[in-house]
Amino acid sequence: MQTNVIAQEDLAWQEQALCAQTGAGFFFPEPGSSVREAKQICRMCEIRAECLEYALTHDEQFGVWGGLSEKERLRLQRLRRAEAA
Repeated sequence: MQTNVIAQEDLAWQEQALCAQTGAGFFFPEPGSSVREAKQICRMCEIRAECLEYALTHDEQFGVWGGLSEKERLRLQRLRRAEAA
């Protein structure tokens, strides 16, 4: 039971996210499509850092999270691992 409370608490930031008020199509575009519009929305979002940390922690493979594309998040994860080693 406690796990559900923690999970809900961890995701409370999503209610405030600008992407929650926008269509998911911006943040999960077709392969090869531009992510420019999603990144513009992310730049204005007050909880961008929380979103990015969630994506990195949960190894989100697809979409724009915290203003970064899949490839950008992968680079950031590799950089973090290299710094931790």
